[in-house]
Amino acid sequence: MRAVSFRTATLLFTLSACLLQLPARGQSGEDRLYFYRICFTDKNANPSDFLPGQLLSPAAIARREKLGIPVPELSDLPVSEEYISAVTQQGLTYKCASRWMNTALFTSPELIDTKALELLPYIDRARLVKLPADPSKKIYGKYGTVMLKEDTDEYDPGVPLNGTALHQSGFTGKGVTIAVLDAGFANADRIESLAPLRERRGVKATRDFVTGSEYVYDYHNHGTSVLSILAGNLPGLISGTAPGADYLLLRTEDDGSEYPVEEDYWAAGAEYADSAGADIITSSLGYFTFDDPSMNYSFSDMDGNSTFVTQAADIAASKGIVVIASAGNERNNEWLRILAPSDGDGVLSVGAVTQELIISDFSSAGYSYDGRVKPDVVAPGVNLTIQFEPDLVHRGSGTSFSCPVISGLTASLMQAVRNASPPEIITALHHSSDRFLNPDSLYGYGLPDFLKALRLLEDIHSYKPEKIMTAGPNPFFDEIYIWFPAPPGQLSVTVTSSDGRVMMKRHYPVYAARSYRLDGFGKTGQGLYFVKVDTEEESELFKMIRLKR
Repeated sequence: MRAVSFRTATLLFTLSACLLQLPARGQSGEDRLYFYRICFTDKNANPSDFLPGQLLSPAAIARREKLGIPVPELSDLPVSEEYISAVTQQGLTYKCASRWMNTALFTSPELIDTKALELLPYIDRARLVKLPADPSKKIYGKYGTVMLKEDTDEYDPGVPLNGTALHQSGFTGKGVTIAVLDAGFANADRIESLAPLRERRGVKATRDFVTGSEYVYDYHNHGTSVLSILAGNLPGLISGTAPGADYLLLRTEDDGSEYPVEEDYWAAGAEYADSAGADIITSSLGYFTFDDPSMNYSFSDMDGNSTFVTQAADIAASKGIVVIASAGNERNNEWLRILAPSDGDGVLSVGAVTQELIISDFSSAGYSYDGRVKPDVVAPGVNLTIQFEPDLVHRGSGTSFSCPVISGLTASLMQAVRNASPPEIITALHHSSDRFLNPDSLYGYGLPDFLKALRLLEDIHSYKPEKIMTAGPNPFFDEIYIWFPAPPGQLSVTVTSSDGRVMMKRHYPVYAARSYRLDGFGKTGQGLYFVKVDTEEESELFKMIRLKR
């Protein structure tokens, strides 16, 4: 990375979606249209009509099979093309569909009679979800303010969560795919903190569900800021919470207006993430009020079941994805409460604390309307270092930023305990939090301890030898596991071939897990290998035989 002189700035996001505003653009053709969400009565097909590979990627199928989730389910089936075609014959233009919700989005240059549409036998409900955009009604307050700030003090939000111990142990989210649903990723293809991510080609897919394009490096840089917390690397300034993870960058937020149609885009993005094999969805977006007040939600809708986006988020969780969402920044505003989809039963809702670990004045309050503990957990989200434009770093405040802190460390936790299911992970985070025995409406279960969560998951999924370390399987094919009676602290592993050649050496000044996965054998041949393992307490030499598949 080229040498850069960075200036810093302070950024405060003030509303739910927490988006940074770029220079205004003129209205597009779609800004003059009416949008309608059509819910169909059935799928007009059965799961037996499809093979899993026709609907999902190999990664998605593998995730489902590992967790015992049927493939395919009725919700995986596409919306009936026959029904979509029939609606277009009524004069509407098709835009996109949600197979999970069995809905499709259509546009019209003029108002239509939704009651007449609902008389058609294949339509259950029809709802207007966006009016032609009127810039005078736009809620510009949610874009926040930016102020230059001269200090460059580093603050690592993972430290108070014991997350840095995971990174020191080599758990950086490698092998985990995170889908970032946001409003745009302007400059993410240019900024210095994401250079390592670009160099290793860690962005696996991009998609704009608002425009239908694959290009996402425009519109807003709020997603860029979120991504810098997840994957950023600027020594002395930014240390990403999941620098080794792979990413799907998905634009689901329309910056030109605020309407329920964005929930349709969110659902489409979540379905894409599922199909592409995402393990985590992180969403620093929330919904409660819109440009047309008649479409607003009430607090009674924050019950985990009512809003369209929350229903989609819960379905995503049922597919084996850990769904993590910002609680919202509304406690110092009239609304006060959490936002959708953070109210979801299967959604991990994240509030924000200061660097002194005191709840921020803006972090939305719980509980959910039906009395469940929300937010679930909290994390640092005030004055975090972020980057969204070249040659500059900023400081950001909002649950938009505490959310990716938790999401990234969760990816690192998933790498450490690969067989843990999403419900087990969320339960471990709850139980590891400092207010688990006395949760409240501001902190939820509190500040999670990722080392404690690791221990809880290891107790379920990791073999624990009684006295001394052990290794297996033997013979092995591609990887060896080394198990310890207790976390080894310092760990060194050296692999030597039978002719005395050192094949690999790995060293960890701090290693926090009770098991170690030794891979990287690549194209090395079959035969005898010597694996020497040194910890603070013991040293062992294992003779391991590799077989070719």
